[in-house]
Amino acid sequence: MWLFYALILCLLTDGVAVLPAPQNLSVQSTNMKHLLMWSPVIVPGEVIHYSVEYQGEYETLYLSHIWIPSSWCLSTKDPECDITDDITATVPYNLRVRALLGSQTSAWSTLKHPFNRNSTILTPPGMEVTKDGFHLVINLEDLGPQFEFLVVYWRREPGAKEHVKTVSSGAIPVHLETMEPGAVYCVKAQTFVKVIGRQSAFSQAECVQVPGETLPLVLALFAFVGFMLILVVVPLSIWKTGQVLRYSCCPGVVLPNTLKITNSPQKFISCRKEEVEACTMSMLASEELFWPGSSRLKEGPS
Repeated sequence: MWLFYALILCLLTDGVAVLPAPQNLSVQSTNMKHLLMWSPVIVPGEVIHYSVEYQGEYETLYLSHIWIPSSWCLSTKDPECDITDDITATVPYNLRVRALLGSQTSAWSTLKHPFNRNSTILTPPGMEVTKDGFHLVINLEDLGPQFEFLVVYWRREPGAKEHVKTVSSGAIPVHLETMEPGAVYCVKAQTFVKVIGRQSAFSQAECVQVPGETLPLVLALFAFVGFMLILVVVPLSIWKTGQVLRYSCCPGVVLPNTLKITNSPQKFISCRKEEVEACTMSMLASEELFWPGSSRLKEGPS
C-alpha cells in the first residue's frame, strides 16, 4: 500500500496536488513518557514535515471540540512526537497528525482510539544497592516528579521480617538501615504513580553482605602485641635509665691493688675463744718492743 503512495506523489483534485495523510498512528507509553508514532509519508527528493494536535476532555466538553497544537511538534521531520507535556490529565485524549510539504498539507489522520495516560506501562525501577561502612544504601533512578518508590528490605535469614520505606524521588542515595557484621541484606523496589493510582512490579532483589569483624580482630591483635611490647620495653627502659643515672651520679671507685684484700679475713684471727687472753698479752708485748720508753716505765727511777 505504501509503495503505491511512494510511487504516486500526489492525487489531483481540481488541479491541486494533495499529500497522502500519515497512517498507522499509535502511542507508546512507558513510565509516563508518551510517544505518538506513525508511518512516514514518502515523497522522493523531498523532506516531509508533520504537525500534531491533541484534544482532551476539557476541549471536547467545554471548548466546542477545539484542537490544540502540540507544544513540541508544530513542524517536525521525525515520524514521531513526544506528547508527554501535552497529556496533563488522566482523561481520554484524541490525537491527530498531518503531513506538510511547502504550502501543501495532507488530510488529518486521527488516532483510532483515544489515549489515556493511565494505560502507561510501568516498569520496575533501576536501582543500585551499596554499603557505606555498616550502612545499607539504595540509589534509585530518576523517573520524574510523578514517581514515588516503595522500597522493601530485609535481613536474609529464616523468618526475617520485611521493612518498607517510601522514597519520594530518585537519583539521591537513601540510607535504609545499619547492618550487623557478617549478615546479608536484600532490597527490592517498585514504582508508584499517584496521579494514575498504579504501581509497577517489584524489581529483582539485590543483596549485599557485610564483612565480619575482621577489622576489630586486627585491632585487637595489634593491641595485644602493643601491650606485650609495653610490658617488655617499659621495665627495660626503667632499668636502663636507672643504670645510666647510677653510673652518672655515683660512679664506681676502683681500689688499687695494694689496698685489695687477697687473703681471707679469717686468717687474721687464729685464736679461739679460750685463747683470747694469751693473744692479748702477745699483742701488748709487741707494742713494748716498738715503744722505747716503755721499759723505763716498768723499771722505775734509779
